[in-house]
Amino acid sequence: MFAARVESARRPRYGGTLRVEIGAVVNSLDPAAAAANSDEAAARQQIDALLYDQRNSNGTFAGVAGSGPFRIAAWDPGKRVVLAANEENRSGRAFVDSIEIQMGRSAADRLLDLELNRVDFAELPAEDAREAADRGVRISDSQPQELLALVFLAGRSAAQDAHLRDALAASIDRPAIVNFILQRQGEPAGGLLPQWSSGTAFLFPTAADPSAAKALVSQIGGSPAMVLGYDSGDSLDQAIAERIAVNARDAGIAVSVQGIGGAAAAPGTSTCDARLMRISMPSPDPREALVNFIADFASLAGFEPVPIPVGASREQIYSSERAVVVSHFAVPLVWLPKVYGLSERVRDWKAPTAGGSWPFADIWLDGPAGAAPQKENQ
Repeated sequence: MFAARVESARRPRYGGTLRVEIGAVVNSLDPAAAAANSDEAAARQQIDALLYDQRNSNGTFAGVAGSGPFRIAAWDPGKRVVLAANEENRSGRAFVDSIEIQMGRSAADRLLDLELNRVDFAELPAEDAREAADRGVRISDSQPQELLALVFLAGRSAAQDAHLRDALAASIDRPAIVNFILQRQGEPAGGLLPQWSSGTAFLFPTAADPSAAKALVSQIGGSPAMVLGYDSGDSLDQAIAERIAVNARDAGIAVSVQGIGGAAAAPGTSTCDARLMRISMPSPDPREALVNFIADFASLAGFEPVPIPVGASREQIYSSERAVVVSHFAVPLVWLPKVYGLSERVRDWKAPTAGGSWPFADIWLDGPAGAAPQKENQ
């Protein structure tokens, strides 16, 4: 992770427009309208957190749009939204006067605009964090909170072959994925929860076991083969899928990779036997996060979710997690942090915790847009 930036003590200032760029395209802010994909859904949730002052236990927002720290001042669907500070917000007025969010910006464009001081905030792919820092961009990253996993799909013969599932899981070199593809921006994942949340992640091995994988393949008979799907719009997913195919081939499993739509494939509708899936923790709470993860994996793989009682002990949470992990219907691969690029004028920034929202109501801007950064005593 990148070291936290030390800021000198200055009195917060009101005013200014926070310039934001996102990769997602948000076509509607109507709560009744379905999001086209997971990226749009995630972006809408972040924007909703700025517009509403009440949040339900299931993560949805309640009340009237504009009752939160900001209200909509301008809206160009799919391209741009401008939010103005709500003077009547019961928690107090935000420091910035407005937020301008440009949508549909590629990762390369976001990084370039950060480098040229054209934007104050942008989320960046974890694999780009090191390059961004080398180019002089101010970087902030969270604790690992997004899980990338391989999920076998219900209705496919591969999902019913326990030896094949076990062999593929044993063949995958997770540390190599982190070190080479992710440029060390992430952690190998053996379980469904990160160490900082559960305290038990170290109990799940992450190293590949080629000998065990080959022994399991020998019990299958014939030449096992399967198709692994990945998000066709995600170059990182493609690189990881291709790496998994190489590992599997070394163990005697013929894995071909196939680009598919970004949305999770419905059971029985995909030509793939398994797919890569990214899922973010909805909360730092290990039980809440695990219940959410298991439900999502079970809906794709077709297994019965493991019930986890409210108030479950750490031992109960670990037992439920282990039951899913050892079945290998879902194979955890890596944990990714959320990575944010910031301009030098953004002050009092704190990276959101798992399930948290952009803290735009709490930050303030030191200087006009495009101005040269002010020097500080570090």
